[in-house]
Amino acid sequence: MKLARIETSNGIARGTYEEGTVTTDDGKRYEIGDDATLLAPCEPGTVYCVGRNFVETIDQMEYDVPDVPDWFIKPAVAVHPPNQPIEYPEWTDELTYAGELAAVVDERCTGLSGETEIDDALRGWTILNDLDALDQPGRTARKAFDGSAPLGPVIETDLDPREIRMETHISGEKRQDAPMELMIFDPYETIEFLSRRYTFEAGDVISFGSPANPGLIEPDDEIEIYYEGIGRLENTVR
Repeated sequence: MKLARIETSNGIARGTYEEGTVTTDDGKRYEIGDDATLLAPCEPGTVYCVGRNFVETIDQMEYDVPDVPDWFIKPAVAVHPPNQPIEYPEWTDELTYAGELAAVVDERCTGLSGETEIDDALRGWTILNDLDALDQPGRTARKAFDGSAPLGPVIETDLDPREIRMETHISGEKRQDAPMELMIFDPYETIEFLSRRYTFEAGDVISFGSPANPGLIEPDDEIEIYYEGIGRLENTVR
């Protein structure tokens, strides 16, 4: 099942998504584009992002292989909706994309252990674009700015995140193509590790790093990040 969050003439609503239509809990139906606009599918207080989690990316960037998940945090203001233009920051000349699988937390939780307990604590799986102003000093300056985490378009509730593929296209050119089985730390290992250090709140997001070939984007580029079973996160750069 796919879950969506939308803006309508009656305000913000949530419901199930199927073929461009969202059906809310009270039975109302909204056509995306005609009756409603997709929003980010959740409202995280915190976005936990893992880097250096694919061997090919580590080789490409000449990083060391981490012994434990290597993570950083984006604030709530980093979240950006699907289909809405990304503003290219005026203070950077090197903005990069990175198409990432992400989990959405469904309930306040900490100290999770084992796949069953983790699955019970999750709402499902979505897509995150980890935007990075590569020429800025330090991870926070590079990655934790307004709009640096495009998210969506929906949350898929029924998915094995280790058995899917992804692709990223920039203005029609394929830039990324990889299976999730290439992760160094799979999503369950990462969530368990981070849950020993943090209390997750409902709506928080955890992403799991990008396969090889994250790269530069320019104004007018069209970004399409596809994850099997979830859909396509699409934004243009303005």
